[in-house]
Amino acid sequence: MKRFIFTLGLVLISFSMFSQNSIYDFTVKDINGHEFPLSQLKGKKVMIINVASKCGFTPQYKELEEIYQKYKDDGFVIVGFPANNFMHQEPGNDEEIKTFCTSTYGVTFPMMSKISVKGGDMAPLYKWLTKKQLNGKLSSSVKWNFQKYLIGRDGKIDYVINPWIKPDNKKIVSWITSN
Repeated sequence: MKRFIFTLGLVLISFSMFSQNSIYDFTVKDINGHEFPLSQLKGKKVMIINVASKCGFTPQYKELEEIYQKYKDDGFVIVGFPANNFMHQEPGNDEEIKTFCTSTYGVTFPMMSKISVKGGDMAPLYKWLTKKQLNGKLSSSVKWNFQKYLIGRDGKIDYVINPWIKPDNKKIVSWITSN
């Protein structure tokens, strides 16, 4: 019996080493190459979105920036993750992506370093976002650029929003403005 309890304890310790309970357990790199602990977003509502500069949905940057400006002082933040997983629609490096976003769309919300959001080289945060056994809520797949993950103030997934739904959709705005 003691051996069983010891083994079970090791399994639980091992599981806790590999699972994260919220986005706050992750540190990513921002578009300038600096560490960005997501724990600094505690207590905020967060939209995590994979973005691309040469996609049919790229004009969503405009709505993203508009809702960020409108609600950032109310505890809402958007975190953009450039990714080149869909038809090579984000071919640039971080500096090129940053220049494009700021000069074309005036993006001021936090942009992170380019990552992979699917496949064998999927970033750890996106593994957590897409696997129920890691996030405890749901499994999903990243369908295309501009898929939105809405994260509650507790750092856990509330909703996954398809790429073709615009960021200023009334359901998204209702989520942002609700307690």
